[in-house]
Amino acid sequence: MHRKVRGALVAALLMGSPLATASAQLGTDSVALAIKADAGGKLKPVYVSRGFWPIWVKDGAVTPAADRLISYLETADLDGLDPRDYRPRELKAAVEAAGGGGPDALAKAELALSQALARYIRDVRRAPTAQIRYLDEELVPKKLTETEALRGAALSTDVGTYVTTMGWMDPAYSGLRKALAERRAKWDTLPQVTIPAGPMLKTGAKGTRVRLLRSRLGLQPGDRFDAPLASALRDFQAAHGLKADGAGGATTIAALNRSPGWYDRKLTVNLDRARLLPGPNVRHITVNVAAQQLVYYDDGMEAGRMKVVAGKPTEQTPMLAGMVRYAILNPYWNVPPDLVQKKAATGILTGGTMQKLGFEALTDWSAQAQPLDAGAIDWHAVAAGAQEIRVRQLPGPTNAMGKVKFMFPNDLGIYLHDTPERELFAKPVRYFSSGCVRMEDAQRLGAWLFGKPLDTATEHPEQNVALARPVPVYLTYLTAVASDGQVQFLDDAYGRDGVDTTRVASRD
Repeated sequence: MHRKVRGALVAALLMGSPLATASAQLGTDSVALAIKADAGGKLKPVYVSRGFWPIWVKDGAVTPAADRLISYLETADLDGLDPRDYRPRELKAAVEAAGGGGPDALAKAELALSQALARYIRDVRRAPTAQIRYLDEELVPKKLTETEALRGAALSTDVGTYVTTMGWMDPAYSGLRKALAERRAKWDTLPQVTIPAGPMLKTGAKGTRVRLLRSRLGLQPGDRFDAPLASALRDFQAAHGLKADGAGGATTIAALNRSPGWYDRKLTVNLDRARLLPGPNVRHITVNVAAQQLVYYDDGMEAGRMKVVAGKPTEQTPMLAGMVRYAILNPYWNVPPDLVQKKAATGILTGGTMQKLGFEALTDWSAQAQPLDAGAIDWHAVAAGAQEIRVRQLPGPTNAMGKVKFMFPNDLGIYLHDTPERELFAKPVRYFSSGCVRMEDAQRLGAWLFGKPLDTATEHPEQNVALARPVPVYLTYLTAVASDGQVQFLDDAYGRDGVDTTRVASRD
């Protein structure tokens, strides 16, 4: 018996610990020795950093986390991968052999599980096909090595939880993957029956449409809307993010009439977009334009969320990833030239109206630009596009930027900012901007970013406040969102789910 292991056993006995505990310690130490002898290649650095202590073996046995990993590998097609590449049958055999084997068999299963997880994580975190513009090189995803892929599992306090939650992915990804699996297992197998439009179907109704509804939900034939039908309909509604009232209104019937292919495509497209997001332990901001929602994360947990206003379908908020580097307090709003032309044509920015709203014209776009007399400008030439002038709105209660904007520098003029138009946040759909993201509570986000309230000592315009540690922000477009076993399918207002569009906005 190895001297160190024998010493541990003797010490345990002398201290009065149960023999089973000492034996388990002996077994784990023996597995560590076997791992040290067998570990090589790209996995070795991970185990060296752990003193060759196992990840998957505890108390002389492979933990249930192995079964969870194997289930993921067997369903890797949900990730757009081929399950055969991970040899789940061979992995199962290694785990089964370890159940009745000694330290060598346990070490073999240990290393096989780690190898499979590392390859799977690396492949799941592959470059997506979804198009996003990275503004900073540090955010461009790099292909992981097996060592890098396994590091999170090696550092986790519970590898079972790490695997179960797909701790290497954003929660949006793991939620959508689970939803896709449940759809294929439960809902895609039901009969594909089209239910014609008509009055709401509810308890007590009868007739042909009720018969078709029963068939669609896999119930016994009949033409009466009874309690089992209401229950089955509620299950469908809950799983699809609909109001679970057990009644067949127009929205529910439309959802029932969609094909499995429609749902599969919707979920698959959004899984690919979710792959763009960072792992949960990265401090970052995510703006889901399709939901008009901003969420910020810290220490692997959601730290807060708020409503946002996003770009109109004709002036879309693009998919971007950048680093928030500073805030501008009391910002100007530089009116885009085409909007100046449009407003000039309607007379909104001429004469007294321009002064009343706090706008001013400038000689050029440089930092040294000088004010122009609005009365001396040929607004007819501006409206015709023959003359271009710079117009900006001064800080104040009506300024379109509000009190603060957060900058992740880009040549599209896209940023997060405050807004005086508070009434817009009461609307269920908020596509009103010209591309930028207007926030419901910019001050709250500022306090989270900077660790303190963003107060201005003076009313001086354009006060820049640098962020000590830049924070990544991801502007994404998830039209399917999974939470607590339910999926909410959002409108594809930008038309990106079928064919990716290149239309993006360049200002607010």
